[in-house]
Amino acid sequence: MFSGQEMTTQLIQVGISHVIWVPDSTLGAWETAFSESEDLELVQVCREGEAWAIAAGLWLGGAAPIVIMQCTGFFESGDSLRNAIHDYQIPLYGLIGYRSYLSSATLPGDTCLRFTEPVVDAWDVDTYFADTLEKRDGWQSHFKQCRKAGSPGLFLMAEGKA
Repeated sequence: MFSGQEMTTQLIQVGISHVIWVPDSTLGAWETAFSESEDLELVQVCREGEAWAIAAGLWLGGAAPIVIMQCTGFFESGDSLRNAIHDYQIPLYGLIGYRSYLSSATLPGDTCLRFTEPVVDAWDVDTYFADTLEKRDGWQSHFKQCRKAGSPGLFLMAEGKA
């Protein structure tokens, strides 16, 4: 949906300082652009649960982080997310890659298609879902609305080949 340079540019435009992530096969294509950017600090973590805690610490220190991971990692990191945004009320923002969404006809049986949206809904986080190219850039407005309101948010981005 985005090239690495396009995403890097958009992150910088909205004021992101740090990218905390565990890349997947789709999002991993952005690594070179993130690493080469002089305006973003790339923080790679071993497990997705670490990402929300590190983002929370960066936010408390005055940075503007974003957490980027695939939906399967989002499933794993739920307790860390809950703690950061609901218990501590830290307005973190995350970009979650929705695995196989655009490949559902050619990848039957991927349970991400069954669980991603209910899991996102269960965490009660304001979410922007881009499932078409026409919607892809709308996340920036959503991000700005969340920041203005001082609330957390998620950008759920469809992945796969249509």
